Amino acid sequence: MSKTLIDGDIIAYRCSFSKKGEPPKTLGQALRDVDDLVEYTLTECSFYNTSKSYTLYLTGGSGNGGGNYRDDIAVTAVYKGNRPKEKPELLPYVRQYLEEAFETEVSYGEEADDLIAMEATKIGPHVVVASADKDMLQIPAYHFNFNTGVWKTVDYWQGLQFFYTQILTGDTADNIKGLFRVGPKKAEKILKGAQTEDDLWDKVLEAYDGDLDRVVENARLLWLRRYQGELWEPPHQRKLKED
Repeated sequence: MSKTLIDGDIIAYRCSFSKKGEPPKTLGQALRDVDDLVEYTLTECSFYNTSKSYTLYLTGGSGNGGGNYRDDIAVTAVYKGNRPKEKPELLPYVRQYLEEAFETEVSYGEEADDLIAMEATKIGPHVVVASADKDMLQIPAYHFNFNTGVWKTVDYWQGLQFFYTQILTGDTADNIKGLFRVGPKKAEKILKGAQTEDDLWDKVLEAYDGDLDRVVENARLLWLRRYQGELWEPPHQRKLKED
C-alpha cells in the first residue's frame, strides 16, 4: 500500500496569493482554491496510490513552538534570510483551514519537508511525494509536481546525486551559498564518474578546496531528515559509527 505525502506549505502560499493584475483574492476564493488543488493532487496521485490515503504537512512557525534547527547551523549566510518578511494576508487563515479540513501534520523545530522525508523513508520508494519544491528530489519516491503536472521517479542513487549537486550549487531560494559560478551543468561535470557516495563526497570536498566546514554546513542545511533528530554527517564518519 502506498501513500501520498503532500507539501502543504506550497499549497498554503499558492492559494493565499492573488495573481498579478487581478483583484485581491477573498478568503472564500482562497479556500476553494485549496479544495480544488488538494483534490486535483489526490486524483492525479491515485495512479500510484489507488487508496487516496494521504497526509498533508505544514511547517510550524516560531510563534507556535516551531522554528528550525537549521537557523543555528547557517554560518555563511542567514538561512532563508533573503525571503520577504511580509506574508500574504490570507496565509494564516488558509493554514488554519488546511489544519482543520485535512489530515495534517505540523512540524516543530524542523520543516514540513523533514516530516515528509522521514515518512517516505518509513514507507519506501513506492511512496508518492506531491510538491513543487525541487528539494524533495533527494527523496527516493514517485514525485508529482502539482504546479506543472509533471511526474518524476527518483531512486536512491539519483536522490543522492541531486543532494550532492545542491551542495555544490547551493540553493538561492533558501539563501544557501554554493560555489561561485557553479550551476547544475558544472556540478554534473564535477561529479562525473562518481559511483559511490564516498566518490561524491571526495569530489565535492575537492571542489571546495578541502573546506570541510563549508561542505558540512551546506549538507546539513540541505539534507532532509530521514529519522527524528538526525544531523547529517559525512559518509566516512557514518561508517565509523556503524563499525
